[in-house]
Amino acid sequence: MKTSVRARYEAEKSSASATLTLKAGDVNLRASMTDATVVNGPSLNGLGLSIDKPGSFIINYDVPKKDVRFQFMNTIRIADTPLNLTYSHARGDNRTALDGTLVVDPANKVSASYAFGSGNCKMKYTYVHGGLRTFEPSYDLSSNAWDFAVSQRFYDDDVVRASYTSKKMLGVEWARNSKVTGSFKT
Repeated sequence: MKTSVRARYEAEKSSASATLTLKAGDVNLRASMTDATVVNGPSLNGLGLSIDKPGSFIINYDVPKKDVRFQFMNTIRIADTPLNLTYSHARGDNRTALDGTLVVDPANKVSASYAFGSGNCKMKYTYVHGGLRTFEPSYDLSSNAWDFAVSQRFYDDDVVRASYTSKKMLGVEWARNSKVTGSFKT
């Protein structure tokens, strides 16, 4: 059995959540709740149930909304090259999507995502140069738009990323993920 409790306190707002996970063979049974479940007396608000098999499937049930979301994952090989596929459906949002990633080699991968019903289709190519610099051009077929991003890793913990979208928006971010000094994103 594995449990976790998260709490967050701010001057005007505080929140908490708890998760209980039970392993049943290679399947995980999970129940989670937020502070909305207990603050104003016991209720079903913020209560969620799920069952998952890592790398295979996830089924989530939102108890108060009576909504189910499921996701199936699989990897197939095409000429000894792994193709990772993910099919997801959210009943309440009436959203169904198919995502695929073809890992050509450790430095090159091609990914695509398609949202059924909306016609949204995005393709992205990722190239990692020397393990430190990453180039990511992407193309959105539904809006006929190109985006581009490049990131550089420094000192194993810091990543600086610059992106440019077809909407003429330039973005720069700096992220640190360190076990010693902590994590942040600017």
